[in-house]
Amino acid sequence: MRYGYLWPAALFLTISSLTGCFGSPRETYYTLSASAPVNGATSASGESAYSIAVGPITLPEVVDRPQFVLRVGPNEVTFVELHRWAGPLKGEIPRIIADNLAADLNVKRVAAYPQSAGENATYRVLVDIQRFDSTMGESVTIDALWTVRRASDGLLHTGRSTVRESASGGTYDAMVAAHSRALATISHEIAEAIRSSASTQPAPAK
Repeated sequence: MRYGYLWPAALFLTISSLTGCFGSPRETYYTLSASAPVNGATSASGESAYSIAVGPITLPEVVDRPQFVLRVGPNEVTFVELHRWAGPLKGEIPRIIADNLAADLNVKRVAAYPQSAGENATYRVLVDIQRFDSTMGESVTIDALWTVRRASDGLLHTGRSTVRESASGGTYDAMVAAHSRALATISHEIAEAIRSSASTQPAPAK
């Protein structure tokens, strides 16, 4: 009997057994987070009388997916199968902006799409995200066009926020934290537009 021919088969079985012991790589899921109030102050008159609805938002199709999308070149991206968003970004981003606005403006009545509670809101915030770039170990960039519409007279306030945040550290946690900080900056700029608008007319009755 020629035992030499048995070695490759035995080696294959050993590797297969070890692979089975360690198991397949597991997916990791991430969520964005809201920031602390930017101004750290409470309105002298208490909670603001108006209400706000955020969304829906638009997002580039290339990043509108569960997998993380990393930019690896000027015209090249890669999809990371094992690192994913816990929920759709089209739902996560309005929620984070709504939470940031609630804290920044001291407003409790803030609804995020697709909640129906915001149908009769004093202010409607729409956001068109042009870029949602992630470069591992370097930075993230969010470029957003936004509109604030006042329900009483249809007055529009439009703006554009382009924010780049460092994502040094080379981890997915660092990258998600950088996106959260970028959204906090965008939210604050939207909050300033709402604050300015609210100062030009009496607050509606509760």
